[in-house]
Amino acid sequence: MLSNYLPVLIFVIIALVMAVVVIGLGFFLGPRRPDDEKLSPYECGFEAFEDSRMKFDVRYYLVAILFIIFDLEIAFLFPWAIVLDQIGLFGFAAMTVFLGILVIGFIYEWKKGALEWE
Repeated sequence: MLSNYLPVLIFVIIALVMAVVVIGLGFFLGPRRPDDEKLSPYECGFEAFEDSRMKFDVRYYLVAILFIIFDLEIAFLFPWAIVLDQIGLFGFAAMTVFLGILVIGFIYEWKKGALEWE
């Protein structure tokens, strides 16, 4: 039983050794030419103008939640659609409840104005 995992173990060891070698070569043989422009803080193409610990507008977080809503929906919808004929009415009801919860989240985002930009 454990002999079935030997090729996987060998593959993982070879991958780790190759990763360490490649990163080590890049670190030790790579050029080091720092200057003021490379060492300066970079933010969206221009110099930083405020403290990095300032508060963000809540819409940034709402957009992140919106992304998660659509990402989860797609991640669960494709496998569900493939096995729908096997899981029957129970699977259909479960996905309906899941999509209902996601729609409620989407409506919340819409009411908060996350889809409107100034």
